[in-house]
Amino acid sequence: MKVVLRDEVPSLGRRGDICEVADGYAQNYLIPKGLAIRATRGSEREADAMRRRREIADAAVLSEAQEMAERLAGCNIRVVARAGEAGRLYGSVNAANLAAAIAEQERVVLDPEMLEIPEPIKEVGSYVVPVKPHPEVAAEVNVEVIAEE
Repeated sequence: MKVVLRDEVPSLGRRGDICEVADGYAQNYLIPKGLAIRATRGSEREADAMRRRREIADAAVLSEAQEMAERLAGCNIRVVARAGEAGRLYGSVNAANLAAAIAEQERVVLDPEMLEIPEPIKEVGSYVVPVKPHPEVAAEVNVEVIAEE
């Protein structure tokens, strides 16, 4: 059965896509949950409109992410944290702390998930942290962790 997706369905498609699925899957899951409608000529025209709106929204999100990456590329962020004599931090600097420091210093609001920190920073020093505001856009931020005086 051909259906038009009204919402994103993992491993099947995105809003506005026309998909061929098993009759039982469409009638017992997709259509009752409101995730899809049966494909007709009218619904296919509606699907075209949904795809156009989705493409415009995706282009806007990509443009915003590129602008964000340009502002962040090569910027230096200073994070002050309590540390012991050997330079070891009492706590750690994680993605949420770093996102807050970037928002404060560079006026760019990031989700902590956009920062690719494999593990929290636990020592004083300089680090390069990759930032991915969009799957197609990346930048790097220089982070300097300084001991609190």
